[in-house]
Amino acid sequence: MAEGWEDGWREFHHGVRVGRFWVGPPWEEPPADAVGVVIDPGRAFGTGAHPTTRLCLELLQDVEPASVLDVGCGSGVLSVAAAKLGFAPVHAVDIDEVSLETTRANAVANGVAVEVGFESQPATLGVMNIALDVVERMLPALPVERAITSGYLERDELHAEGWHRLERRLRDGWAADLLERA
Repeated sequence: MAEGWEDGWREFHHGVRVGRFWVGPPWEEPPADAVGVVIDPGRAFGTGAHPTTRLCLELLQDVEPASVLDVGCGSGVLSVAAAKLGFAPVHAVDIDEVSLETTRANAVANGVAVEVGFESQPATLGVMNIALDVVERMLPALPVERAITSGYLERDELHAEGWHRLERRLRDGWAADLLERA
């Protein structure tokens, strides 16, 4: 293996602007006029730059802050952003211990409160940026009133019993939906 491969990915991880947010790595400085969401993904999934994450962040900025449940939290981008917007309490869940550790560390680094664990907690809003089949399988039983979902393509139609779409946003062939229980 080439020397320095462990950190080579860092040259490709740069901050992005999403509405009021700047999401980026700790080795870059957020602009003074942005809400900084500093994310070191470590070995977890998510830098904030993918179109699905950006779509979720856009929708998150357009809903009233309340309690939130981040399902499949990865590196904690959506959890940290929600907490910075005044959502509380924020619960982040994942099946991967590395993701939970990374989310916990990113919450601390950003000075926000995020409760991290394996079990879903009741909340007003759920956020799920994961594969379509997982969203469709989990959404009917998720203990939330509204949901922001993504992780699937523009051509994919979300089908979840008991839910209806309030809004759909598209970016670079990807989609995100704001949903409410029917």
